[in-house]
Amino acid sequence: MESNAMTSYKDTTPAARLDKQTLNKMVWRSCQLQAAFNYERMQSAGWLWAILPGLEKIHTNKDDLAASMTHNMDFLNTHPFFVTFVMGIVLSMEQQKTDIQTIRSVRISTAAPLGGIGDALFWYTLIPITAGLTANMAIDGSIMGPILYFVIAFGVEMVLRYALMYWSYNLGLTAVKMMTANAKAFTHAASVLGVFVVGALISNYGGGTKIGISIANGENPIVIQNYLNMILPCLIAFAFTMMCYVLIKKKNWTPVKCIALFLVIGIVGAAFGIWAGSYTPLVPVPWSVVA
Repeated sequence: MESNAMTSYKDTTPAARLDKQTLNKMVWRSCQLQAAFNYERMQSAGWLWAILPGLEKIHTNKDDLAASMTHNMDFLNTHPFFVTFVMGIVLSMEQQKTDIQTIRSVRISTAAPLGGIGDALFWYTLIPITAGLTANMAIDGSIMGPILYFVIAFGVEMVLRYALMYWSYNLGLTAVKMMTANAKAFTHAASVLGVFVVGALISNYGGGTKIGISIANGENPIVIQNYLNMILPCLIAFAFTMMCYVLIKKKNWTPVKCIALFLVIGIVGAAFGIWAGSYTPLVPVPWSVVA
């Protein structure tokens, strides 16, 4: 097809600026970025669907529109909350009728780093913090827990989608330079904060895992868990977390395998009275021995 071989558009006259209605429409369409996710082109189908209203207004020449749609189906993988930043830059270049290879290069080089930045900011920071706060509310029986989680997570997402679309579209290529200037330091800071939050969540939700073994010592039995707490509070939860890290990172285990392992450990430990709890062990084992 001719659209596959084109390296520049036939109509090189810059198009008029896109109106707010079209930009807003693309922002909402961007929420479906991963609706047709696949491992051949990743998010490209959702990307083209989201950006298509803008392309149709920019390219009145049918051959140019076909060429633009073709190269916008290239492999794309970025963070879904940051996709409108890339979209605004690409639309600005499409509006100026920049040559196709340049648009392709800028799209790929901009989209890829945003994946890592977005993961550090959202999956490792915002979402764990929000979930940690609202989960406690839900556990206490408050309906505001899930509602507040949705309002915060979805609210931040949509504010970013709108703000980044308009900002990057107005700045054009200048936005790329601004993004890359401090991206490394910014990502590192967000990652450190995310690790800190995850550590707090481990202590908060995993701290209930305790050893139920004690050693008889007259009227004052030696409780193993008390000595573990002197070494490091929530040591058992920390040990299980590090075990998962080793299994997933070093041994290539899947999260499903880790969950299955935890089920086995929990059931066997409860049956033999290894874990502290209000239940009666299924298999009576005299863990308490005379010191």
